[in-house]
Order: sequence, then structure tokens, then C-alpha cells
Amino acid sequence: MNTLSLSQQDIANMTATDVEKLAARLEQDNYTNIFDGLQDWHLLRAIAFQRPELVEPYIHLLDLEPYDEG
Repeated sequence: MNTLSLSQQDIANMTATDVEKLAARLEQDNYTNIFDGLQDWHLLRAIAFQRPELVEPYIHLLDLEPYDEG
């Protein structure tokens, strides 16, 4: 079983184009198995925490909308 292993440096080197391609795959949801889609989702989530500016247009794919706790 392969696991996702990306370092912070890998994510730091990602471009907006890389994230756009990743988001497009998630939006198309045309994976041969569910684990490939889950791996892409986890990658987008990791990027969202480390480089939120890249994921902002695709935040709907993660359901990470801000909550009003007040």
C-alpha cells in the first residue's frame, strides 16, 4: 500500500498551476479507485494548511469554510 509522503518543501515548491490541475482532477472525480481520489484530497488539504493562498479558489472541495464561533 502506498501512502502519501510529501515534505513541506514539496508543498512549498508547488505552483498555482499544480494546484489547479489537482483541483481539476478532484472536480472531475474520475478516478479508477477511491484511494486515488482520497490521496488527491489529502494533498489539497495539506496545501491548504501550508499555502492557503493557492487553495483559496478551491476551498469548496475541502469543506473548510470558516465557522462563526461568536
